[in-house]
Amino acid sequence: MVRQTLNICTLLLMVNTNILAREGGSKFSDTFADLVLTGGTVATVDQGMSIAEGIAIRGSRIVAIGTASEISRFVGPTTAVIDLEGKFVMPGFIEGHGHFMSLGRSLQILDLSEAEDWDEIVSQTALAVDSLEPGQWLYGRGWHQDKWKNLPEKMVDGVPTNERLNEIAPENPIIFGHASGHASFVNDYALELAEINPFTPDPLGGEIVRDSAGRATGLLRETAQRLVRRVSEESQSKISEELKLSQMIDQVRLAGEMALRNGVTTFHDAGTDLATIKFLKRLEDEGKLPLRLYVMIRGVNDAEFFGNLKGSLALPEPDDFLVVRSIKTQLDGALGAHGAWLLEPYEDLNSSEGLVLQTLSDIESIADAAIENGYQLNTHAIGDRANREILDLYERVFKKNSSTGEEFRFRVEHAQHVHPSDVPRFGALGVIASVQGIHCVSDGPWIPSRLGEMRTRRTSYPWRDLIDSGALIANGTDVPVEKISPLASFTASVTRTMNNGELFYPAQKMSRSEAIKSYTINNAFAAFEEFEKGSLEVGKLADIAILSDNILEISDERLPTVKVDMTILGGRIVYSRG
Repeated sequence: MVRQTLNICTLLLMVNTNILAREGGSKFSDTFADLVLTGGTVATVDQGMSIAEGIAIRGSRIVAIGTASEISRFVGPTTAVIDLEGKFVMPGFIEGHGHFMSLGRSLQILDLSEAEDWDEIVSQTALAVDSLEPGQWLYGRGWHQDKWKNLPEKMVDGVPTNERLNEIAPENPIIFGHASGHASFVNDYALELAEINPFTPDPLGGEIVRDSAGRATGLLRETAQRLVRRVSEESQSKISEELKLSQMIDQVRLAGEMALRNGVTTFHDAGTDLATIKFLKRLEDEGKLPLRLYVMIRGVNDAEFFGNLKGSLALPEPDDFLVVRSIKTQLDGALGAHGAWLLEPYEDLNSSEGLVLQTLSDIESIADAAIENGYQLNTHAIGDRANREILDLYERVFKKNSSTGEEFRFRVEHAQHVHPSDVPRFGALGVIASVQGIHCVSDGPWIPSRLGEMRTRRTSYPWRDLIDSGALIANGTDVPVEKISPLASFTASVTRTMNNGELFYPAQKMSRSEAIKSYTINNAFAAFEEFEKGSLEVGKLADIAILSDNILEISDERLPTVKVDMTILGGRIVYSRG
């Protein structure tokens, strides 16, 4: 019998060797398990939220769950046994909404997410520019002005102007993406390359922010970002295909490692172009995807998109690593960048009700094509106006197809600010609310500045009301907008404790069992995969997260200290802490 006290590399080798032996035909394959976990608290997340002591795994599947005594019968001469020593075992986390390649990319560029003020970002920029050749682009991501401790004196629309970046990097174009992904900050060199001048009009669904003299400050909201990114992409297109491929492979590796380290075994990628999907399919064929991906095709209303729908569909197969059966559209922007589409103007920008990034007519035509070709539709909607409009649109599409919506499992991605009269419509229509628990506590301190206190209380993150009215909640982090930590998002979901220590309307929090379901079986259902994953049951995939503490029972104060000790994917140990 092999115990966890063995070197983890030795244990991993034994487990994976046993699996290969079984696949090749072992005389023990029909009797014993390859891997047994015993002596822990196993939250199965089955229909009855059962608790067990151990699990037996053969190949990539669970063959038994029960007491330590019951599981011991599956231990044979080659079985690897991990004594859990009371640790908490649960289904592997399913990241319900993130951006996989962007996560990898964020690990290759300047990380601005920990900067506490503008001065710190300027310092990071100065250090980075020292290592660049003239003309070389500098990329960064993660800044958020509402999270800074100090603000500079000169600001426009609550954001600094770019003079200091111009001084530091006169010969290097800069693009710094906002944490939300819905705005970018650039220097004058980048503006010049994009030919943005005082006469350049705002693009549809975007804004070039200007000062009182009409000068562009460097802040580009929503679709205005494309003006500079297009020039940047042209520059990147000059590098060799070999280097591009190497960078993309590295992004997959980095994103996979980070996800597995956080107990994530399946990742819902919220919007990827067809070329990247083709690349991911190639990696899957070569057995090089580090975890399971459920990918949404980025929906654009053009002939190429519609012409490629049938050929891009990839329905789940046994032990699959890439599923493509959903489409992502985007109605509005983010609240932090004043891009969320609201029923009433912003409290701090009363000239605006937000931005519409993709027309309702475009989204409706994509919805019709989705149903015709066997796809799910998932639409980004943050503001209360955006949520109402997309629910209206979904209802029209369902009526056209004589359905209440349950069979299609259409989703609203984010569903952050919902008018009380629209909350019951999610459950009534069978529309999934795909939320991000961590956004609530991260954004909570500054949301009232955008919406006012009364509107914030009535509309913001109404999880309790959604659940009580019959809606299914899926959960995620929106990584790299936030860190890919399901445990942090779980904690936010059950406590609603903001970064300043205060509670964000705690009457709307989830229970512990609701939150764990939102990160496992609910996300599996939201991807039509509830019979393969999302709970620990005999016959399902052995995708498992082992945690240091019981997140169903420990105090709220201890939740932030919980660690992922081990991640098991398809019966193989793919991560172990320490």
